[in-house]
Amino acid sequence: MNPLANIWQHPRTSASGLLIALVTVCGVLSQQGITLGNLGTGTVLSLTSALATALLGLLARDPESGSENKSTTRLGVLMLILLLIPLPWTTGCTAKTVAQQIVDWTPALQTAVATIDSTASLLDPSAASAFTAATAGFNAAANLLASQAKAYLATPGATTLAALQAQVVALEQQVNTALLSAARISNSASQKQALNAINAVMAIVSAILALIASISSKAAKARMAVQAKVKLRLVEPYLDREEAARIVARQEEKPLLLARMEVKNFWHQAALAGF
Repeated sequence: MNPLANIWQHPRTSASGLLIALVTVCGVLSQQGITLGNLGTGTVLSLTSALATALLGLLARDPESGSENKSTTRLGVLMLILLLIPLPWTTGCTAKTVAQQIVDWTPALQTAVATIDSTASLLDPSAASAFTAATAGFNAAANLLASQAKAYLATPGATTLAALQAQVVALEQQVNTALLSAARISNSASQKQALNAINAVMAIVSAILALIASISSKAAKARMAVQAKVKLRLVEPYLDREEAARIVARQEEKPLLLARMEVKNFWHQAALAGF
């Protein structure tokens, strides 16, 4: 096939392919901590990716007829999937914006932790004892995370950002450990209730981890991964992805389908990063 002739005959598809490649390259560079400099409140890479996304949207909505219309529809769906999946880790947000988003997540986190406290009374006695011991540090860790996010907002800098990064990992590790403990509960009804309650906290902590990762350098993410001793692969069988998607969709006021893709992606990316 003659590449030049193909481009001439299918300009929309060819342009879309180039734009998808551009967004993909921007995403990879962003994950490596490369920004190509700041522009306004974002980065050159984030602006480039956003412009490419907008152009892709225009191309995907061009009217067509017959079989070509079906082809364009399929192309639009493919572009949507490719563009949306990397979002939580490649948005190019500033650290201050992320800190504010973490603060915005605080009420949901506190509600989920409060549910943890009340769940123990619903479990059988032996399970309640183990559950309480496994989740004992959730309150303090969640409050410290919220405080450090506010501290970064008040005094942005490498020191306060590092403290925020460390606390996110600390809480994530407590949740991972609690999931493994709950999975060992022998009473099936109690085990289900315990896992459900912990998964609600896990969903929020994972969203916060994705936010932190999106503005962390490659070296910082490597340092955070070293601190994560209980890896995601160990708790993967106990993760409730659907509940996590519902929580993300409700908190961020976005479609459930998009939330599902984001949840799947940030757990996948976290595992690849060594968490």
